[in-house]
Amino acid sequence: MLKSLFLNNPNEIFNIFLLHSRLRDEEVEGVKAYAKAHGSRVNNLKISDESFNEAPVLFHYTREMYFRLLAYKLLPEDLDRILYLDPDILVINPIRKLYDSDFDDYFYAAAYHDIVSIKEINKVRLYPYKIDAYYNSGVLLMNLELLRKEADEREIYRFIEENRQKLVMPDQDILNAIYAKKIKDLDEKLYNYDTRYYNYYIFASNGKYDMGEIINKTVILHFCGKKKPWQKRYSGKFHSLYKHYEKLAESE
Repeated sequence: MLKSLFLNNPNEIFNIFLLHSRLRDEEVEGVKAYAKAHGSRVNNLKISDESFNEAPVLFHYTREMYFRLLAYKLLPEDLDRILYLDPDILVINPIRKLYDSDFDDYFYAAAYHDIVSIKEINKVRLYPYKIDAYYNSGVLLMNLELLRKEADEREIYRFIEENRQKLVMPDQDILNAIYAKKIKDLDEKLYNYDTRYYNYYIFASNGKYDMGEIINKTVILHFCGKKKPWQKRYSGKFHSLYKHYEKLAESE
């Protein structure tokens, strides 16, 4: 992800915040050195377990799931916005326009995958919380300034305690159930292209959004789902592109 970000944004200097609780010092130093070699900076923010003593924990989901939900509390107060990116992403075009997007009065900007089955299943699953779309939290532009003023972590804790049995993807479910009306829509084909649905995107666009459009216009490719392109048996449409960036990253 970082290699693709740096390579396709050659004129940008990135200030990266690495929130974690268990990475070894040598792992952090490796990431910092890699970013520095590309003219960018990694800020190491190690979060202690004590920071979330009151937070409920779900099954195999640990306290790390709160890093995204409560980033506004964990990041430096002089930051007014930040872009969260999942690691299973390639950034294949300039990202500046996304980062500079107008927030208005929204907490977040994110994309939802406009596929009927996904939307309807999640509407039923999260009932009685009313959602018009189910946003993917793998690409999340955060309005930190507004979140600090208006968000309440106790609301998140209450929601988890009351809905433990229905949460499948806890932090993403929470964002949608509690903040659906405070999320600004992003174009999924540009900023959160789900690589599993290449044929669907072509069909839905009457053949317009083909591979040429993707390579020239899409900013973020997201390898959603359990199958990942670094796994040996992966055979998705964009596997070779991912392996290309993987080779470039590993050769440095």
